[in-house]
Amino acid sequence: MKNSAFIIAGPTASGKSDFAHVLAQKTGGVIINCDSVQVYRGIENIAASPFAGRDIADMINGVPYRLFSVLDLSAQISVAEYLAMARREYIAARDAGRVAIFVGGTGYYIHAILNGISPIPDVSPAVRCRAREMVAADIAAARAMLPADFGFSDPQRIARALEVFLQTGHHLVEYQRAPRSGAIDMCAKTIIINPPADVLRARIAARIPDMINGGALAEAENIIKNSIGENRAIGAEQLCRYLRGEISYDECCENWINKTNQYAKRQRTWFRTQIAPDVVISHVPDADDIDMVLD
Repeated sequence: MKNSAFIIAGPTASGKSDFAHVLAQKTGGVIINCDSVQVYRGIENIAASPFAGRDIADMINGVPYRLFSVLDLSAQISVAEYLAMARREYIAARDAGRVAIFVGGTGYYIHAILNGISPIPDVSPAVRCRAREMVAADIAAARAMLPADFGFSDPQRIARALEVFLQTGHHLVEYQRAPRSGAIDMCAKTIIINPPADVLRARIAARIPDMINGGALAEAENIIKNSIGENRAIGAEQLCRYLRGEISYDECCENWINKTNQYAKRQRTWFRTQIAPDVVISHVPDADDIDMVLD
């Protein structure tokens, strides 16, 4: 059966966005975002979005882009909400006779597309707000309310687990162990782009100064002005601290690079253990890889 979709995943700075764009040009495809940061508007440079430095539109060089810069920084989005949006975009692409090309580095979005999600009850806005206030006030105390084996330390994950517990009295892991449902029914080829770690480190170190000079500082200024979104993306916190005079420019860059490298390492581990791809590209992809994928 001819592929109705491609899923292109991999760590940050691996070259997957450029690869997806060329693949879309070759196939007449539609690119659908699978990055939990690039869904937000106003941090395109910080998030290394394809729309960094461009006016927000729905096309780049004739290629349609979907689910990029669609939410305000104040908005929250669950995996279930993202999956519903992604399904609508896939159906729209399919009905238009186009190939859907999902691209991003957010593993739990890609896992949901392929395998569905656990039956986690809805959380009320009031409870969601309360959970985030608790995390902001004392993240250690909030973490202590979760199971000892809860394996995440970032505020977003802790807040999500806490809001489920506050809403239901049951821990998130209990729902995650239940059977999943809602995977997108499609014939997809899954491609993991995973260059060596030293290559990623060099690409990350090279691009962050470019991101700062390209508009990331202005985005951070807007975050400070509106008191919102400082923890939304790696880089935002570092830039905001630099603008407030809390750290130097060099410290800002160094910390941003280190945090991004740590994230890329976690991504590499996750994709290696959680996804069974059809194709693995172990270098920064080029035109030959496009031909190989389409063969």
